[in-house]
Amino acid sequence: MARRYNVRVAQDQTPRPLPELWLLSDARNDAVLDEVLAQLPEQSGFIFRHYHLDPAQRRTRFQQLQEIARKRRHLVVVSGSPVLALKWGADGVYGPAEAMPHGGDLLKLATAHNAKEIVSADRTGADAILLSPVFSTASHPGAKPLGPVRFRLLARKAKAPVIALGGMNRDTAKRLGWPRWAAIDGLS
Repeated sequence: MARRYNVRVAQDQTPRPLPELWLLSDARNDAVLDEVLAQLPEQSGFIFRHYHLDPAQRRTRFQQLQEIARKRRHLVVVSGSPVLALKWGADGVYGPAEAMPHGGDLLKLATAHNAKEIVSADRTGADAILLSPVFSTASHPGAKPLGPVRFRLLARKAKAPVIALGGMNRDTAKRLGWPRWAAIDGLS
């Protein structure tokens, strides 16, 4: 059963299930993000990263994409500090477990690549864990992917729901048979 949580989504304070589909932003997919966000199924998730922009440009781009995402009732999470997420009006924060806030109303999405990082994410109270890379990916060229078997073994160790990331697209998600997944290029 999906974990339920309260997040600030515009004026809607109704508890919502954790989205199954997540789009991550990157310099590689920026040119198509407006269109892709508008076409994602309603109430999907969007993780804004855009590390390539300077702070002022990053905030402007976040606001543009957040407006599109809100029209489709997507959850909007920002990579950065909890203070930044609150200041920008995001629903949550994304990053390594050690950067996760304790308590508060922000949705906490922790990154993990191994068992130690999964345990750390669970200890910090992460609402979900993005476990990667499942398959080979342009984001981490040369990194050894977990593969379906190792991914499932690691995911079983997690207390929080796990979102598959790395080389994910509709075909690999079907092959993996995992309900929650995220992509950069695979949705763009």
